[in-house]
Amino acid sequence: MSILNANKAYQNNSVQTASPGELTLMLYNGCLKFIGLARTGIELKNTEQKNTNLLKAQKIIQELMVTLNMDLEVSKSLMTMYDYINRRLIEANIQNDVKILDEVEDYVLDFRNTWKEVIQINRRMQHGETGRV
Repeated sequence: MSILNANKAYQNNSVQTASPGELTLMLYNGCLKFIGLARTGIELKNTEQKNTNLLKAQKIIQELMVTLNMDLEVSKSLMTMYDYINRRLIEANIQNDVKILDEVEDYVLDFRNTWKEVIQINRRMQHGETGRV
């Protein structure tokens, strides 16, 4: 098995065995990766790289939007923020604006870091409930 195939198999296994919380964390990390690649595309004046990666970032934000449970009040706030981020990604793509990407990246980083902390707290609570420390 080649290194590329082994890496792809590892990634597929990681996604298939991840908890819903870990999947959300992966989405945030992917979004950050694509924003970074889009920024590089803008800086290098590589329109295809910019566009492709901003579309990928938008798809991730859209996926986060459709998975929200709108019966919860917090989901309504998240929907507003995700919608704003999505619109700003479109604007960054049209305007080739790195400053917009900086703004959006800050929001996604905040979401990712908060989500990561929630996962860590949940793990600590689960370990405490089962007697493991």
